[in-house]
Amino acid sequence: MLKRWQLRLYFVMKRLLDMVLAGTALILLSPVLLTIAIIIRLDSPGRAIFAQERVGVRVKARNGQKFWEIRPFIVYKFRTMKQDARSDIHQKFVTALIQRDDQTITAMNGKASADKKFKLQDDPRVTRMGKFLRQTSIDELPQLWNVFRGDMSLVGPRPALAYEVDMYSSKHLRRLEAQPGLTGMWQVAARSQVDFETMVDLDIQYVENQSLLKDLVILFKTPFAVLKGKGAA
Repeated sequence: MLKRWQLRLYFVMKRLLDMVLAGTALILLSPVLLTIAIIIRLDSPGRAIFAQERVGVRVKARNGQKFWEIRPFIVYKFRTMKQDARSDIHQKFVTALIQRDDQTITAMNGKASADKKFKLQDDPRVTRMGKFLRQTSIDELPQLWNVFRGDMSLVGPRPALAYEVDMYSSKHLRRLEAQPGLTGMWQVAARSQVDFETMVDLDIQYVENQSLLKDLVILFKTPFAVLKGKGAA
């Protein structure tokens, strides 16, 4: 574990890295992002950007001590589903994952291969363009704006939905002891190839061993994990 002054320095450097890399990426990728937005609008009716409330955290100070404050924020993604799609299908699947309900997971995922078992497959809400965006993780690119704003970091646990957090045990809540990230241990080590408990273990491992070097290694590994496409849906 880092000492207090090292942790303070780490958070400052991490924020600077987030602002520089996310800001630069937004500028350089702006023509690509605009093109993708136009294609999404042409592919199906509805807005190109999907906004959704997630549960995040931010560092707060009180009496000279810093702590993580849980707070909701709006996350941005390219829309991959039909406009106004209901969330009950995903909520049912997430509930099964957290409760280790293999029967429901199998029933909802049909004959999904082992590396895709823990990610909802053949979702009827997903559009044609949406399938491609999800498989390539391009749908996550608008979250660079969340990173630049400070809602998220480039590296950290994925931001959870409120109905997920409502089902969390005390162990699961440890995922919220770090700022949510665009990528993280789960994405580069296993992505959707592991169950929920293993994902939580990977996030806790990151929480307990955060460092700038670890963040840089995860950022370096992320493109290779995306190109492999394992566990994507």
